[in-house]
Amino acid sequence: MMDKFSYVGTSDVNAIEALFQQYIKDPNAVDASWRDFFKGFEFAQTSYSDKGSAVIPENVSKEFKVINLINGYRQRGHLFTKTNPVRDRRQYSPTLDVENFGLAKTDMETVFQAGSEIGIGAAKLKDIIAHLEQTYCGSIGVEYLFVRDPKVVKWLQDRMEKSKNTPSFSNAEKKTILNKLTQAVVFENYLATKFVGQKRFSLEGGEALIPAMNTLMEHGAELGIQDYVIGMPHRGRLNVLTNIMNKTYKDVFTEFEGRPSEDSLFDGDVKYHMGYSSDQISDTGKKIHVSLTPNPSHLETVNPVVEGIARAKIDNLYKGDNNKVCPILMHGDAAMAGQGIMYEVVQMSQLDGYKTGGTVHFVVNNQIGFTTNYMDGRSSTYCTDVAKVVLSPVFHVNGDDIEAVCFVAQLAMDFRQTFHRDVFVDILCYRKYGHNEGDEPRFTQPLLYKIIASHPNPKDIYVKKLTDENSPLVAEAKAIESAFKAELDSNLDEAKKTEKAKVTSFLEGNWQGIKMATDKDFDKSPDTAVSEMLFLDLAKRTTELPKEKKFFNKIQKVFDDRKAMIAGDNYDWAMGELLAYASLMSEGNHVRFSGQDVERGTFSHRHAVVKLEDSEEEYVPLNSLGTKGELRIYNSLLSEYGVLGFEYGYAFASPNILTIWEAQFGDFFNGAQIIIDQYLVAAEYKWRRMNGLVLLLPHGYEGQGPEHSSARMERFLQLCAENNLQIINATTPAQQFHALRRQLKRDFRKPLICFTPKKLLRYPSCVSKLKDFTAGRFQEVIDDSTADAKNVKRVAFCTGKVYYDLIERREKEGANDIAFVRIEQLYPFPHKQVDTILKKYNKAKDYLWVQEESENAGAWRHIEHTMKGTNLTYIGRDEMAAPATGFSKRHAAELEEILSKVFVKVLATK
Repeated sequence: MMDKFSYVGTSDVNAIEALFQQYIKDPNAVDASWRDFFKGFEFAQTSYSDKGSAVIPENVSKEFKVINLINGYRQRGHLFTKTNPVRDRRQYSPTLDVENFGLAKTDMETVFQAGSEIGIGAAKLKDIIAHLEQTYCGSIGVEYLFVRDPKVVKWLQDRMEKSKNTPSFSNAEKKTILNKLTQAVVFENYLATKFVGQKRFSLEGGEALIPAMNTLMEHGAELGIQDYVIGMPHRGRLNVLTNIMNKTYKDVFTEFEGRPSEDSLFDGDVKYHMGYSSDQISDTGKKIHVSLTPNPSHLETVNPVVEGIARAKIDNLYKGDNNKVCPILMHGDAAMAGQGIMYEVVQMSQLDGYKTGGTVHFVVNNQIGFTTNYMDGRSSTYCTDVAKVVLSPVFHVNGDDIEAVCFVAQLAMDFRQTFHRDVFVDILCYRKYGHNEGDEPRFTQPLLYKIIASHPNPKDIYVKKLTDENSPLVAEAKAIESAFKAELDSNLDEAKKTEKAKVTSFLEGNWQGIKMATDKDFDKSPDTAVSEMLFLDLAKRTTELPKEKKFFNKIQKVFDDRKAMIAGDNYDWAMGELLAYASLMSEGNHVRFSGQDVERGTFSHRHAVVKLEDSEEEYVPLNSLGTKGELRIYNSLLSEYGVLGFEYGYAFASPNILTIWEAQFGDFFNGAQIIIDQYLVAAEYKWRRMNGLVLLLPHGYEGQGPEHSSARMERFLQLCAENNLQIINATTPAQQFHALRRQLKRDFRKPLICFTPKKLLRYPSCVSKLKDFTAGRFQEVIDDSTADAKNVKRVAFCTGKVYYDLIERREKEGANDIAFVRIEQLYPFPHKQVDTILKKYNKAKDYLWVQEESENAGAWRHIEHTMKGTNLTYIGRDEMAAPATGFSKRHAAELEEILSKVFVKVLATK
């Protein structure tokens, strides 16, 4: 009956009256739930008009109006709550006054059957309203009627209206709440007095977060959660690290003392960006693992990373059981409303490739963003309105009512475990100081901060509440605080004696056996060849489609062509790539792969997933090989930022899984530049966190214009330092095969950036032989096998597709005095191999660097610096503001100019 009133005209009495007319004529003509409802009234009093229609008595008509009033509270009660601890709420109209529902004050003593709709039976109107006010307009406001699933709506209504959204904690539970709230408040005060002037981005004003998280996690443990993955901004992080994550106060104080790291290779980061993990025992003895993901200052960037970590754990540690892993994300109100990554992440939440069983979102809503008022920070009513995109309920709660906050935390966890959807808890609070402790907030919010200055902290408010209840806990409150302060003093004494700040090791669990790389590790790639027998067996079986299934004829031709490659010993790019995955899978490794259109491939080369001709049934050839490993490949939503962040997180937690993200076109990666800059490039040196994520970025100048030519190689090369990345531009299928396998064959992990081809995917000369896969390893440099060193007068170094343009022109020119050397790995640069080649061609007079990119792009500036001891002449396009021309004839003319310069008898110099 509840969902009936929620969805059939919440304010349309006429619609209900029309149903009543049907009921009078024939009770069986209406739905059973309506039939039961109408039976509850004194319909014996019903009379009939001259036309035979039932005339609804006034008392019955008012029953319908009370139903509308009930639905008004459910729909709009959240607009009239007491949820703001320091500001008056904005005024909304129409109000929930009875007059706005066709009722009057004189009806307050009238008993209405509609009370049964909220579970209290027939009741006076004043009692119905009191029940609704307590449920929907107290310290908790709820938005949920936009949810389209009646089962979800009924579940929420039952839970909230039966309890009146009013907590009923035991004395022991209240003591736990008091203890965690005391820790939160006193810890911040302690830091303020002991480390005056230091930035800490305090939680003061929002300390309710700590008992809320504790309550959520304890309750979740009772419901089966074994693993929490947490992401949050810098505000309140130190409080969470100590009072939720169990990082020792001593370690935090040592960081405040400015001690150097115990790891000399660790560049480090500010203390409020660091991650942490711990194994804990819940209050009832349940084992749980809790991890806080490191994050940069870029707000909300951590969100997709957390989701990726959680999905990796669900897939690989818990066999797909999302009842055992729960992501928790914390947000500021300004960032949640302003950062587009929030939208991307919630859109991912129900997709097969990215769902994590529901995320619990806590908003520490201090009603300000740095100096910007919330009214200037969003157009929406609430900062949480993005939740409506995926029909997630939102609980708004007063941060000063700590029991209400903890009650909502429990309810949110129950919802998550029941429906496996995201849920949002918006804690209305305030920020006691400026953006940081040295900032003056009264410059921009003088009235607000006048109120905040005299506002009591949440602990004192809670102690007063306990006092008003005559709780025995009041007598314990001071003792709890004193004991905690003594613990802090002891930890500070220890910190002052500590010489080095502790760096938490992450080389445990899944990361055991993996080490930090040294320069020597890059001297030579490991052996990545596979046996001829295995390779041919995998090749044969990957090209077979089940005969009992009917496939589109063009698909059949693709697989027939692949069979022909085996017979002809000419393997193209797709075969090399797919066999890299198949061979790793045969060794027990999973492959996780996502991005836009990756199942087929942007350029229709991969066909890792194929569909039957007359249905939507999918067939994944690599998953029919009977290998221990599995190919988990997903077409992503049209997002770069969110998806790359997710895959980074997945690789973060899965060092023994080949995790890949592919851009639809290489230049689209810059939609995810924040993930690249803040995580991929620097995480190992900021946070001591390795990552083996692979990026496939289609790159090549083929006349497709400024947006589909360059994957901005120069940007990645500019970011290279301290062996932080591996950057390759492979020119053969076998090279790509070995590079992909190399990711899991090394005993360390580094991100791999692959500039992958477009034209070469089907280029007749871009093929590899069987022996290329079954012998050797990835070659960082490929010498010119056709060149006779004693005849070579000119050595041209190059990378990528332009090599094929060059060798074709050489054949046309009939030149035999020029050698083309391919730099397949641009970073870490293969100095030893290049030096060997330079010695080989010591009779050459000219040394060139040839590229198809413009002079201010591509690898040139990197090569010029790296090979500065070699007198290289640059040959390529002139500097350009856009990556490439949009005119095909101009593109062809530019390429011709490059090739002509390479083969000119006398080099021109700038």
